Amino acid sequence: MLWSDPENEPPKELRDMQDMLRRLGVLMALAVVFAMVILGLM
Repeated sequence: MLWSDPENEPPKELRDMQDMLRRLGVLMALAVVFAMVILGLM
């Protein structure tokens, strides 16, 4: 491994997309829990 080798890290667009997908997954999970609570109260 040479010191001049590029860093083995994904490009910025890919990292941004992964962050967005992670946030979307959290939002979806919260929405499902919220829907279950609402349906349980009905």
